[in-house]
Amino acid sequence: MSISDKFYRCNCPVTSALDIVGDKWTLVVIKLMLLEQKKTFKEFSESDESIVPSVLSNRLKILQKIGFIVKQKLPDNQKTNHYFLTKKGLSLTPVITELALWSHHNIKPVDNHDLANVKDKNELQLAIIERYKSKTVTL
Repeated sequence: MSISDKFYRCNCPVTSALDIVGDKWTLVVIKLMLLEQKKTFKEFSESDESIVPSVLSNRLKILQKIGFIVKQKLPDNQKTNHYFLTKKGLSLTPVITELALWSHHNIKPVDNHDLANVKDKNELQLAIIERYKSKTVTL
């Protein structure tokens, strides 16, 4: 699904990207899915980030509309919606890892974490994607 050109403020690629991921919650939701394997509304709601339900609901709808995630019910659980990153959503892995590394080195160092010993960012990104895929049920 594509977003109308009316959604973007201008033709600048940086500004256009920020129109999509520059809000307070989009990358947080992607991070919760990618790094913490959160899949349900309840899991997102109970995260340390304290996303209020109305904001979370809105963000999940937007992420579906722009094709970063899909919503599905699992065959063994038809009551609960599960959210999964798409290829487009997974393509944000370098953005998430760069932000994490930048924060680790410039804002808030993280002890006992993968970021403390990163030597090859590409290897880290591939490992994160593979870990996500290995722990995700695909339908």
